[in-house]
Amino acid sequence: MVDYSVDRNLAILGINNPPVNALSFHVREGLFNGIKQANADRRVEAIVITGKGKTYCSGADIREFSIPSAGKGLVTLGHRIEDSDKPVISAIHGNALGGGLEIALFSHYRVANKNAKIGFPEVLIGLLPGAEGTIRLPRVTGLAFAMDAIASGRRFDAQEAHKHGILDTICDGDVLQEAKAFSKKIIGQPLDQRRLSKTHVKDAADVDIKFEEALAQIKRKYRGLIAPILCLKSVRNSAKMSFDEAAAEEMRLFGELLTSSQSIGLRYSFFAERSAPKWKLPCGACADNTTPVDVKTTGVIGAGTMGSGIAVCLIRAGIPVILVEKNQKMLDQAIKTISRILTGSVKLNRMTEKQREHSLKLLKGASTLDELAGVDMVIEAVYENLELKREIFHQLDKICKSSTLLCSNTSTLDIDNIASATQRPDKVVGTHFFAPAYIMRLLENVYGTKTSPTTVATVMELGKRIGKICVLVKTCYAFVANRTNQPFGAEASFMVEEGALPQDVDTVLENFGMPMGPFKVSDLSGIDVGWRIRQEVAKALGLKLTLETRYRMGERITTLADRLYEMGRYGIKTGKGWYRYEPTNPRKPIPDPDVAKMIQKHCMDMGIERRNIPAQEVIERCLFSAINESFRVLEQRIAEKPEDIDVIWQYGFSFPRYGGGPMFYASQVGLKKVFEKICIFHEQFPYSSHWVPSDLLRKLASHSTEIPMDKWTQFISSSKL
Repeated sequence: MVDYSVDRNLAILGINNPPVNALSFHVREGLFNGIKQANADRRVEAIVITGKGKTYCSGADIREFSIPSAGKGLVTLGHRIEDSDKPVISAIHGNALGGGLEIALFSHYRVANKNAKIGFPEVLIGLLPGAEGTIRLPRVTGLAFAMDAIASGRRFDAQEAHKHGILDTICDGDVLQEAKAFSKKIIGQPLDQRRLSKTHVKDAADVDIKFEEALAQIKRKYRGLIAPILCLKSVRNSAKMSFDEAAAEEMRLFGELLTSSQSIGLRYSFFAERSAPKWKLPCGACADNTTPVDVKTTGVIGAGTMGSGIAVCLIRAGIPVILVEKNQKMLDQAIKTISRILTGSVKLNRMTEKQREHSLKLLKGASTLDELAGVDMVIEAVYENLELKREIFHQLDKICKSSTLLCSNTSTLDIDNIASATQRPDKVVGTHFFAPAYIMRLLENVYGTKTSPTTVATVMELGKRIGKICVLVKTCYAFVANRTNQPFGAEASFMVEEGALPQDVDTVLENFGMPMGPFKVSDLSGIDVGWRIRQEVAKALGLKLTLETRYRMGERITTLADRLYEMGRYGIKTGKGWYRYEPTNPRKPIPDPDVAKMIQKHCMDMGIERRNIPAQEVIERCLFSAINESFRVLEQRIAEKPEDIDVIWQYGFSFPRYGGGPMFYASQVGLKKVFEKICIFHEQFPYSSHWVPSDLLRKLASHSTEIPMDKWTQFISSSKL
């Protein structure tokens, strides 16, 4: 996997392990032997390491972290490179990431194309650069830059790398030709000062001050994460210890992180996210055998929060949008809001002013659906009402060209019910964005019974174009995201009825790793929004709910949130919800004694005796109820694989990446233990159907040995559930 050639007086070692030239066992062996061969070849005066194809080297093969190491390790290879009697030049194009950057730092010189990207992303999978990266980088750049780069995992461009001394030169064209020209300047020059293990950290005297400053920032930005802190400690060691001592300590810290639950979870999340776009339909059509339609123009119906956010996503990606809203005042306000959002992106350096102006030129307002006659795709984003959505789709079916895809941003309604209002059910699909749509990365695409593979491929590709993490699911009420999250929220509310306070539940779940507890989320999204959804559900069921309702069709419910709605407490927007919010700091939730009084009165009126709710019970009831429903989702093939559910929870509900997601969490706790606890809760709370144990979970838990996650779905077809 390493091509060896000699060009006059240069040995060229070309890493040839597509697509990203990962440093697998064979690559390491090839580089080691290539350095050895070049040093023995009298014709060779210098050695160039480069990458074949589109990139230099994107780092280690992550899959090898979970198996016993074979052959020469990266440090052994690196020392062979650094000890070379002949100068070694790393010629970088594409990416030099992780182990790839470490190879470059073992080299004596580094040249790069101006478009190259460089960085140490190991922290994103719960690790630190384990091949002396934390010891070598600060010897080149100084402590402040090294601490920031390694603890954040960010990528930086060649210009920044050159500025901080990582690169000796950058070029516009062929980096291999640049390396050949560069070699003429350095052949015959002494190498000791080019061997980083022989140098020192120049600003070592300031290490403690810089460490404390960086640590304070890291703790604020990456709350609960271990790896960023150990990254900083390892960089600090590079200035406080000898090179060999610091390198040995780095290796120890790497081993500690490698076996940590956080890194195991983050590595799982890395692969889960990459598996999500690999969709497959029951008919056999999949991402690999279906060609999407090129979407050049779009329409968005509804200029509210969701519609405006979706429009931002599209125009920001260079896709023209016609935004339809019959209320002219609301339409004008939406266009101003969109402009303000894009201005914010410019201030955050996420786009240039020129890009903002171009994006706004792609946006057109309209007051009638007739304006959508020529677009390739329409995304409906009106409020959650089936009759309204069916009427809109019925009209679109007549107005739009026959090839136009009709998408609904519904969060709960069955796509088949919407599609039946048209003569083109094959071109109807759900595109469930999450609020705010221009920030939240999840796009839950929902196929109906008659949705065609081409339609699915098109919305999956569109989601990728606009920067979303796309997951494909089958239609049912509430799909996967809201269906599996509903019992999580319900149990949180039930525990407040039984004895906890909103802040108690939120604190426990935030300590678990959720960025916001469910009651803070409710205040943020709007208590009035949830109230409207519940009213629509009750209307569809032909029911009338009152504040004294405890059971609906034999199912336990709570009307605590409805009581808040009746009090005019809609959340942050009104300054009062589950918490209160002061005008001086309208985003800071403050526990409100009035809410505690309301809860106490509600419980007295309903005859509910309150008790102490332990923290462990909060975690188990919220998470295990979601896990049980997730297994039902797999049983019914609403989701194709457990990783899809976990990706939805990570990007839809901010489940901590190091926790993997509810399905991964279940695998770590143990399915037998999870199942037994669910059975206990089912006996304790018989009027909550989400505690009825999943048949798939029962089957999996009955095995004497733990079944790996990638085998779970096989039980659906192989077992009689």
